[in-house]
Amino acid sequence: MIPRHAEAAIRRLAKGFPLVALTGPRQSGKTTLARALFADKPYVSLEDPDERAFADTDPRRFLRRFEARGAVIDEAQRCPGLFSYLQGWADERRRMGDIVLTGSQQFGLMNGITQSLAGRVGMVNLLPLSWAELRPLADAPKSLEQMLWQGGYPALYDRPVEPADWFAAYVATYIERDVRHLVAVRDLTQFQRFVSMCAARCGQLLNLASLATDCGITQPTARAWLSVLAASYVVVQLPPYHRNFGKRLVKTPKLYFLDSGLAAWLLGVRDAATLATHAMRGPLFETWAVSEFIKSRCNAGLSPALHFWRDHAGHEIDLVIEADNSHLDAVELKSGLTYAQDWADALRKWRSFAGESAGRASVVYGGDRSYERQGISVRSWRDWPAA
Repeated sequence: MIPRHAEAAIRRLAKGFPLVALTGPRQSGKTTLARALFADKPYVSLEDPDERAFADTDPRRFLRRFEARGAVIDEAQRCPGLFSYLQGWADERRRMGDIVLTGSQQFGLMNGITQSLAGRVGMVNLLPLSWAELRPLADAPKSLEQMLWQGGYPALYDRPVEPADWFAAYVATYIERDVRHLVAVRDLTQFQRFVSMCAARCGQLLNLASLATDCGITQPTARAWLSVLAASYVVVQLPPYHRNFGKRLVKTPKLYFLDSGLAAWLLGVRDAATLATHAMRGPLFETWAVSEFIKSRCNAGLSPALHFWRDHAGHEIDLVIEADNSHLDAVELKSGLTYAQDWADALRKWRSFAGESAGRASVVYGGDRSYERQGISVRSWRDWPAA
């Protein structure tokens, strides 16, 4: 198993909560990690129709099998009725780290947790492998282009499979299956087009009306389908920073994928070399950088605390990070290999707007060297985010 940085957060939460929930997209390694960390516990998957029927019809007897050591219950959202019984189980036994739940759909799992298990469960989101997790591997991506193209799903690093083959199967098998569970889609071809059109809008302000028109669907349908992608950990909407600083602000979120490799495949990129000159290189680099920061926070068991900032005059900062209660770190993302002096212009304007709230200013770029220049931290993609 490829070592995962979320291990420490999971072990920490297992000491303080009777239940631990490990969520994330399908094939991100949740089951592998849960079984490795809790090898002494029996494992059961509610994807198995017999186990699911058992849990649905006789939940008390289903749980009684695990009285000795607790259990790892995979795809727990498939049996929402079980959560009410887990509440009583946790309150009666008072054993920390007793039950480990995994799930790949935010809607089902989070509804069960918020309604029945609030205060009893520690949550960790496990996303695909981060660059920090991949870097020690012998077959880690050697270039930025390969990193953007291949992405971080574990299957692409622990078996001999081509990314194009794997992503094709992933979209057909997992994304579409989640769609069927969460919302009625009559035409899956139309939904696939919708997903591809979302990839074409990586790094852009979300315009639901335009997206719906381009896909030939209604705006409410586009909103529902986007919610499905978010619930399946395929996309994320990056919110704008809310503080005014005396400016009229853009209030629309930006759309990003949580894996650059999946986004690249949906855009029709079939080899890493193409990304050296591809029109979507910049947005894919932004997608990768945003997802890397989110992964680093999730692996630590923390919320992302990540925004962008943009006013109606066109001033923009790609990432605004809440460093502490009083300071905001600003980051510009540039896919170019050579640092250009004007890349820091937006950061200097940001400092003038933010005043005492301004924290560290950084440019993350596609080159290989990291250094300081005129008060700006210039950081190679290889050093993002900070350990």
